[in-house]
Amino acid sequence: MSLAVIGMIAGMALGFAGYFGGFGAFLLVAALGAVGFVVGRFLEGDLDLGDFFRPRDDRRR
Repeated sequence: MSLAVIGMIAGMALGFAGYFGGFGAFLLVAALGAVGFVVGRFLEGDLDLGDFFRPRDDRRR
C-alpha cells in the first residue's frame, strides 16, 4: 500500500470519528494513530528506543 492510500485511510478514520463522536473522539483516534505509527516504526526497525531517552547533547547532528 502506498503512503498516499494509508494517509487517505487515516484521514477518513479521523473524519468519521470527528463527525460521529465529536472532538474528543477525533483527538483519541489521532493520539492512538500516532502511538500506532511509532510502534510500527519501532517494530520495522526504523526507530531505535534509545532515540527517546538519549541526552540532548549526545544526539546526532
